[in-house]
Amino acid sequence: MKRRDLLRHSVATGLGVALSSATTSPAGAAEAQPETVATEDIVVADFEGADWSGWTVQGTAFGSGPVHGYARLASMDIAAFHGDGVASSESEGDGPTGTITSPEFTIRRRYLAYGIGGGDYEYVTCLNLLVDGEVVRSATGRTSDTLVPGSWDVAEFAGRRARIQLVDTATGDWGHVNADHVVQTDRPEVLPANTQPLYGETWRPRAHFTARQWAMNRLEPGQRQEGWLNDLNGLVFYDGEYHLFAQRWNKCWIHAVSRDLVHWTELRPAYFEESLGTGVQSGSVVVDYGNTSGLSPDPAKPPMVAFWSRNDNRSQCLSYSLDHGRTWRHHPGNPVLSMPERDPKVFWYSPGGHWVMMLYGGGQYHILTSPDLLHWTDTGNPVPDSYECPDFFELPVDAGQATKWVLVRGNGFYSVGTFDGVRFTEETTQRPADLGPHFYATQTWNNTETGDGRRVQAAWMRGGSYPAMPFNQQVTFPCELKLRSQGGALRLTRRPVAEISKLHAGTTTWSGAVRPGAPVTLARDGGAFHLLLTLDVPAGTTLTVTLFGVPVTATAQAIDGGTGPQQLTEPLRSMEILVDRTSIEVFANDGTFSFSRCFLPNAGGITLAAAGRAVAVHPVVVHPLRSLWEN
Repeated sequence: MKRRDLLRHSVATGLGVALSSATTSPAGAAEAQPETVATEDIVVADFEGADWSGWTVQGTAFGSGPVHGYARLASMDIAAFHGDGVASSESEGDGPTGTITSPEFTIRRRYLAYGIGGGDYEYVTCLNLLVDGEVVRSATGRTSDTLVPGSWDVAEFAGRRARIQLVDTATGDWGHVNADHVVQTDRPEVLPANTQPLYGETWRPRAHFTARQWAMNRLEPGQRQEGWLNDLNGLVFYDGEYHLFAQRWNKCWIHAVSRDLVHWTELRPAYFEESLGTGVQSGSVVVDYGNTSGLSPDPAKPPMVAFWSRNDNRSQCLSYSLDHGRTWRHHPGNPVLSMPERDPKVFWYSPGGHWVMMLYGGGQYHILTSPDLLHWTDTGNPVPDSYECPDFFELPVDAGQATKWVLVRGNGFYSVGTFDGVRFTEETTQRPADLGPHFYATQTWNNTETGDGRRVQAAWMRGGSYPAMPFNQQVTFPCELKLRSQGGALRLTRRPVAEISKLHAGTTTWSGAVRPGAPVTLARDGGAFHLLLTLDVPAGTTLTVTLFGVPVTATAQAIDGGTGPQQLTEPLRSMEILVDRTSIEVFANDGTFSFSRCFLPNAGGITLAAAGRAVAVHPVVVHPLRSLWEN
């Protein structure tokens, strides 16, 4: 049943200004170009016919044909339609499922426009554009049966054969889709949310992962977007591929893969919530090499198993893949664990020959064990003073044979100790892994012992601003973690992975003294850069590195990236800086200091300036960075 008390709104049906193209200003706002003569619209589907003649029909969701008549459509709350007919999967309620696929047509206009309503459920209740059998555009309703106009820019597919497809594979609340008036046009009623090339948008980072806007049907200030990402989930290495998952508003886990931690290919979301509103919160992924779960019918093909929590914060569920993460199934026995906690972190504990789950709740992490990923026992050894999204792993001390376990909280604070498979014994106080304001829900890649063995970490850079962009939020650059003895204490160090060199688009160096009143310019243009500085900052002296209007100041004992001076544990001798279009990451003294923040540039250039005495720089190396989306 739909919720009848939703606020309804009407949609104007007048044509907009004729546009043949649009550009985007530095602030990201679309600017209309001079009006041009538009060609006549081509109707792809107006749903005025009595049946689905010529269409391919699967399932029963869409009945025998479009729904006709004002009275009938009004009784279904469908409004703002064209003509007399609407394609709808709700005529028999939200239970039936199925698809309808149009005959082929040739793309001959710049835009494909449509009206859409129904459930806001990506790839589950949606209108798709298929080219060569692949979904290249997708749109959903907005949890309303008023048809809202939208459009896609399809210029890149000009002259190619395509089909439209309506999909309804949902059975719960708002499990339906309505669509009408699909036309090829050069002047859509509503322009697409984004008019810039994908991955070339004004504020799209060049060296940091961001999500693409899969369902490219809207961009509304103050509302969530399909290009949104938040908590990182399930980072895992498997058969030469690094998998990155992240939440999208509890609706789904977005999914990307890489073979070098630098160049990423975003796949379709791994999976969505089981039914609308149940949610898929944070969790983790393991590779069940021994098929202890029995989820794979072929022992030679171990399952990838993802653990996550529903929105009720007590149901721990799993989904699994038998094809290297390309398709996923929800376990039919979900939830596999009912416990009022969330954010399950699961890993294999080899000495004990069992699985371990760290589960957050009530300000502590609970430790559970399992022989098969399906049946879990609470050890009764909670870790107090903990905070969301746990990460837990073992690291060598000073690159030697001795190891310690590191427990990282969702807020980035970590502690070091020992673990015997059922109990974690802390041996240090909690310290921040990163001192910046935008470092959150950090995770490391699991299963890297089957690769080169590095422990690599990434985090959600929470709180960044990307005005008028079809994406929102970014991921820190992957960093290798090490455990180092310093001043009688064990400290976690973070440095960008060596593969960053694959993004280097050149090299310039400068050596000398930065003198008060004589700033040095290292770069004049915007973009992304990787800087390496070896330096000597005398007592009573400040070195300021200004990055496109944002100052990062350093003394011999502290660095201030904009949130106040942060003390160093050793005198400053080196700095490594990643500056991207909308983020700054600073690492000092081989990674014993780390600082991550987001920003919007307000001036051009990268400069060095000294106050007090001269600062010897020997040298500074500057690498412009090409886009990670370029092969």
